[in-house]
Amino acid sequence: MKKLVFFLTALLTYTATNAQDFDFGVKGGINVASIGGSAYSGLGSLGTKVSFHLGGVAEFSISEKIAVQPELLYSSQGTNWDYGTNDNNLKLDYINLPLLGKYYFLEGLSAEAGPLVGFLISTNEDDDDRFNKLDVAFAIGASYKLNENIFFSLRYNKGIANINGDSFTGGKSQNNVFQLSAGYAF
Repeated sequence: MKKLVFFLTALLTYTATNAQDFDFGVKGGINVASIGGSAYSGLGSLGTKVSFHLGGVAEFSISEKIAVQPELLYSSQGTNWDYGTNDNNLKLDYINLPLLGKYYFLEGLSAEAGPLVGFLISTNEDDDDRFNKLDVAFAIGASYKLNENIFFSLRYNKGIANINGDSFTGGKSQNNVFQLSAGYAF
């Protein structure tokens, strides 16, 4: 974990010192989250959980077409499922740190991809050890800058790491989240 934090800090420092242009702003939007994997099979119909994300974003331009975009986001994730007569809502709240590479292929329109590290900050489960505190995902999406200040993005975060903790022995699960965002750059 310490090596990952050191690597990300070094990469951001290098990018910031060599960037030709720097923007920062805020963004927020809708999450459509679900949990994939084998852990919850047989529990009935797993569904999606509609929630939100909110946070800060920066963009460091490397060239006219290439940029790096780190973010710091609060993201409410989880799933809804129907099991017997009970409706269950699993809520997993994360602080997510995506680090995206961006490529502008048209003016204002960019493709983005990169790793995402998430830290679980709360859940509605009573068992604190049921879920891992660290999540890792791969993010891929696109953004469009309407003008110098307003931007929109669509992204899919595909979970890579098992989110189930040591006390859960029923299989592996990953977070899967579609995000639709709007933002304002200062």
